[in-house]
Amino acid sequence: MTKLAIMGAMEEEIEPLLAYFDSVNIVEFANNKYYEVSYNGLDIVIAYSKIGKVFASLTAATMIEKFGCDTLLFSGVAGGINPELKIGDLIIADKLCQHDLDITAFGHPFGYVPGGKVFVETSKELREVAIKVANENDLKVIVGTIATGDQFVHSTQRKEFIQNTFNADALEMEGASVAVVCDALNVPFFILRAISDSADMDAGFDFDEFLKSSAKNSADYLIKILKELKK
Repeated sequence: MTKLAIMGAMEEEIEPLLAYFDSVNIVEFANNKYYEVSYNGLDIVIAYSKIGKVFASLTAATMIEKFGCDTLLFSGVAGGINPELKIGDLIIADKLCQHDLDITAFGHPFGYVPGGKVFVETSKELREVAIKVANENDLKVIVGTIATGDQFVHSTQRKEFIQNTFNADALEMEGASVAVVCDALNVPFFILRAISDSADMDAGFDFDEFLKSSAKNSADYLIKILKELKK
């Protein structure tokens, strides 16, 4: 690993990461900002993509192709659909899918297009480092399937469909598109999410209230992973 990309979707997801660094160089490119930092001699580029699959793909590809990052870590929040996941819990994706990708009219399974695949797997080595760090710090971390789509899913019916179709544990709006980019460009990657809303919550809860605390949980854990990667 010579240069590391760390990505979030929203500003709130990378703010707690940037807080760890004193010296930050900002590069503006393609209607976005990229924050260059150094950690114990390791060059890192941090960015938030903006919400959704298109922006996430653009940002991931830019970090790899323009900035020369050869490993990518994603930190952010997600909605839990596995009933075991509570607010603040951490989930590492072993694989990701696009729940809103649908050409089933042509006889293909949900989440599939020709030339692609339903599930993209994350880097086993990075997962193992993350699990080691979790065990050493007594953190409860679930390894599971994350489903991505360009919609904030709040309908119970839709959540059940996604859980039944993809056996997914959590939902978000960027991970699988980042996975497709990294997989295509042979870049090891890792998707970490902290749960900001869970399966049993009603739609009237205050998302913003949990966004900040869960984003901090994810960022703090990621920094611990960074320390282990640097060893």
